[in-house]
Amino acid sequence: VDHDDDEARDTLPDEMLGVPPSTSTSMMQRQRRVSVSAESIQPSLSRTKQAYPVHPKTDEQRARIYATIRNNFLFRSLDEDQYKHVVDAMAEKKITSGATVIEQGAEGDYYYIVESGTFDCFIVSRDTLQRKKVTEYGPGGSFGELALMYNAPRAATIVATSDAVLWALDRVTFRSILMDSTARKRRMYEQFLAEVPILKSLELYERHKIADALEPVQFDDKEVIMREGDIGQNFYLIEDGEAIVTKKQSDGGGATELEVNRLRKGDYFGELALLHDNPRAATVVANGRLKCVTLGKSAFTRLLGPVMDILKRNSENYHAVLRE
Repeated sequence: VDHDDDEARDTLPDEMLGVPPSTSTSMMQRQRRVSVSAESIQPSLSRTKQAYPVHPKTDEQRARIYATIRNNFLFRSLDEDQYKHVVDAMAEKKITSGATVIEQGAEGDYYYIVESGTFDCFIVSRDTLQRKKVTEYGPGGSFGELALMYNAPRAATIVATSDAVLWALDRVTFRSILMDSTARKRRMYEQFLAEVPILKSLELYERHKIADALEPVQFDDKEVIMREGDIGQNFYLIEDGEAIVTKKQSDGGGATELEVNRLRKGDYFGELALLHDNPRAATVVANGRLKCVTLGKSAFTRLLGPVMDILKRNSENYHAVLRE
């Protein structure tokens, strides 16, 4: 299947979507169309962090869902909190053999992961109008992911070839999780950036640009993030975890590493790399799992111009930084 085109409305029966049997088809369509077309989701307004749906699952089921979405391009940029919300929000859907889950050409707003059972995938050729089986799905398989991003006709029909169980995630929930988390992180990054001396001269809109350009990076325990004497190009903000800062100290028989500081959430290091190409003044090593965001000198310059020019806006801060 061409997953780049794979989007549309699923055609599950009403009872599988939580719609009361007495609800008319036209009413259901009107209600569901509102949830689909109202795509302008305001971060932290429609749902709070605690208000996302949570559907019970065993530890084994959670692990299987997690393993599946980890390998899907759409979820690769999620952080651990977002992964947890996505796994929690997936609802169990029981499917009978022969049922059509997705129909080619229909609209769709659900993404599915196969918990058990099997499914065939068919595409109707535009030229011959003949239906052709192109692939099949079993436990661990998934389909319909682009429905999480936008409205587009489904590119294929999916039919159950046995009784089966699916996990389903809808677009509104997914985008709420994504946007709320992104908005919270942006505010947190902006607060961090406001404390960095060489960035204090930035206007608020400029901090917005930098916050949006920060890239997440993770380090394992004992991994060296930067080494004393090396030329650095990036600066880092710690999002979670702890880092140890050491400097070489001569003791007659050689040099030993002396711990001089410990950095935690909200701390930053390597910021002078944005200013000049001098060697790093210290070594920074992860103490346990460390989550950071980073920005390089070239990216900063591309966004806002040379850091030195920004520093000169505030002469007092300019001279303070130069003294470092």
